Amino acid sequence: MKDVNILITNGANVKKALELFGDMETYDQTLEVFLSEVPQKIQKIKDYKEIGDMANYAIQVHSLKSDARYFGFDTLADIAYQHELESKANNMYYVTEHFDELMKETNRVINLVKKYMGVGSVNEEDYKKEENHDKAILVVDDSNIIRNFIFKIFNDSFDVIVANDGKEAIDIINDQDKSKKIKAILLDLNMPNVNGFEVLDYLKSNDLLKKYPTSIITGVDDKESIEKAYKYPIVDILLKPFNERDVKKILEKTLNNNI
Repeated sequence: MKDVNILITNGANVKKALELFGDMETYDQTLEVFLSEVPQKIQKIKDYKEIGDMANYAIQVHSLKSDARYFGFDTLADIAYQHELESKANNMYYVTEHFDELMKETNRVINLVKKYMGVGSVNEEDYKKEENHDKAILVVDDSNIIRNFIFKIFNDSFDVIVANDGKEAIDIINDQDKSKKIKAILLDLNMPNVNGFEVLDYLKSNDLLKKYPTSIITGVDDKESIEKAYKYPIVDILLKPFNERDVKKILEKTLNNNI
């Protein structure tokens, strides 16, 4: 049995994290996913910094911030959040000056998780098995943490179709076999390649928002983005971090708008 005190004594706010994950079993399973995907995320952060692509850098540190916040790694979340703000302001000076601080804390968290987990293996197929229900929901989010969390909540009742970004979401919507069972969409806004607003534009321009009632699940909480999202005929907006009860409530509300 894993010793949660390893995390707690090293600053992890596990109690707060369990408001999202509900129990330690779900927390541990999702933490394994985080451990498997974070090296790729770090490499993207380094690459975008190296070429001075502050727009994509901001997206990646936003994702790192969100993951850290979900698991209770508040120090890393705060540092990543500051990098997100400064990169959005195209402040490469700040990013460069404080990059080592970001990497040092990220590596500290990774080593802490490895110590706690015993470097457990990840079987992502456990999250991808579908029960072949007659109805589906489409979850569009670049965070594997959020996709897996929502999958686990609803997989007993729905086929949970996941998309990593807006492009994948649009491809799924255009796939008749996959889209015919979709009853609702849960959509993030801040994603690479094609963002949530571009997906909303596509749905609106093709008159699909009645067919696929859509709610926003996002960590973007600035007034301008929220007001912009509500200009589309969406059902509702759920801000991260959220818990299982919040997700169930917004999906029920979204499904009830399916005419």
